[in-house]
Amino acid sequence: MRVLYHLPLSPFARKVRLAMAEKRIPFELRVERVWERRPEFLEMNPACTVPVLQEPTGLAIADSYAICEYLDEAYPDTGLLGRTLAERAETRRLVAWFDGKFNLEVTRNLLFEKQMKRMLGRGNPDASAIRAGYQNLRPHLDYIGWLAETRSWLAGAQLSLADFAAAAHLSALDYIGDIDWSLNDAAKEWYARCKSRPSFRALLAERVSGVTPPAHYDDLDF
Repeated sequence: MRVLYHLPLSPFARKVRLAMAEKRIPFELRVERVWERRPEFLEMNPACTVPVLQEPTGLAIADSYAICEYLDEAYPDTGLLGRTLAERAETRRLVAWFDGKFNLEVTRNLLFEKQMKRMLGRGNPDASAIRAGYQNLRPHLDYIGWLAETRSWLAGAQLSLADFAAAAHLSALDYIGDIDWSLNDAAKEWYARCKSRPSFRALLAERVSGVTPPAHYDDLDF
């Protein structure tokens, strides 16, 4: 059986889960407590980060972007990177935006500080980082809203990995109640379309021990 090693609130693992569900690729989920640094997991990924995809052949692929590129090449029937060179370039640019810039400016300042820091033994949350995360969120939501207003989906006419990268980060933050959807109606409408897709069902149904999401989290109509 194909196995995806993950953490429930990891946006990078969520992106891979959404891509695999959209492609209808069957897989088994296994929680990997990366702070335990299991020797068997370190053999698959010396960086000791999730996600890691292990194929039935034994092939182990680390890093969410490498996994998604692999999936699009290995299972091309439902392509998520775009059809033309220009579409693929724009999709990759936006994936890099959300997994790089958004992650650094928003996700790490909120999700990491509030949920992951203590698990990793790195002390208490940094209040200044949390404030920065909230401040940085608004311009990112505005950018998502602008993309959603000017295109059918974030990268263009077709749903793509760019949508899943953005939705993965936002869904993790939404789970811990850190998204104020009143800040941008267009971003909210785009996210509602994303989370209404069948590929989102497993994420919305999943619960994390000790953390209760807001009532709207799994409400497809907000």
